[in-house]
Amino acid sequence: MNVVDDKTVVREYFNATGFDRWRRIYGDGEVNKVQLDIRIGHQQTIDHVLGWLKADDNLSQITVCDAGCGVGSLSIPLAEAGAKVFSSDISEKMVEEAKERAATELGQGTNPTFSVQDLESLSGSYHTVICLDVLIHYPQDKAADMIAHLSSLAESRLILSFAPKTLAYSLLKKIGDFFPGPSKATRAYLHREADVVKILEANGWKIERNAMTKTRFYFSRLLEAVKK
Repeated sequence: MNVVDDKTVVREYFNATGFDRWRRIYGDGEVNKVQLDIRIGHQQTIDHVLGWLKADDNLSQITVCDAGCGVGSLSIPLAEAGAKVFSSDISEKMVEEAKERAATELGQGTNPTFSVQDLESLSGSYHTVICLDVLIHYPQDKAADMIAHLSSLAESRLILSFAPKTLAYSLLKKIGDFFPGPSKATRAYLHREADVVKILEANGWKIERNAMTKTRFYFSRLLEAVKK
């Protein structure tokens, strides 16, 4: 399956059965134990990013692109903290949900700005570009192209998360425990941290901060890269 086919599958999945599943996971309603574990892990990744950006104490002065924003789990608190946020997702349903949540939590307004776009079509220039839990949909060669594209949009900082490729995680994924659930219908690509760092360095970045989130069913490596 090539990346075009993968992208079509991802779009259709998150506009159908996947949307209902992940809206519950990213919400605060009742979920099963596996979904609760993934919710906790994802929120830990969000909290890491928010902690980093708030510690810099300049959110009100920067623009942020949340590439692959889902239901707005990061975009909304960033906007609430004062950042000018531009958010996008490949799924129209995800974007609609994000808009509704933003209106409920922030009131009617223009921040964040949401759009239905895949990563390849993103354009513009932003102080910080953030892409969380999206590279799992890209094989290694296409991930390199995508990181390069995101790099071209970021003026000062690029923050990425990805499912790390280690022997242990690869074995878990192979036996079906890494991303469990009968409604999962997209491929899950793992990436070696050394490969991701090499790609970032080739695009003019150096690693400033990093974090690892690990629960029973959620594994995510988080890297903050700044200009060399």
